[in-house]
Amino acid sequence: MERRLVHASEASGIVEVLERILDKGVVIVGDIRIKVADIELLTISIRLLVASVDKAKEMGIDWWESSSFLSSKAKEKSYDLEMKEKEGEIEVLKKQIEQLEGTCV
Repeated sequence: MERRLVHASEASGIVEVLERILDKGVVIVGDIRIKVADIELLTISIRLLVASVDKAKEMGIDWWESSSFLSSKAKEKSYDLEMKEKEGEIEVLKKQIEQLEGTCV
């Protein structure tokens, strides 16, 4: 097993390349197609974007902010929205009960 010593200049080169990629962004695109006897059975389109969070936001990509799985703020908004919907449903049910009570008397 050969050991290789990494020099600081090589490490800084990798850091510079990574910094440039994150700053500019890189898109990798690929398609997988499965055909049998010239009949396409399955197509999978793969799109991969590698960029910094700031660059992604600049491009209008911020889906992680609204995902309740990834963002505690999104969870709070989701919970608040759910509670408002439930409160609305309760009000509708109260009115229906009042109407039913009024017709029974």
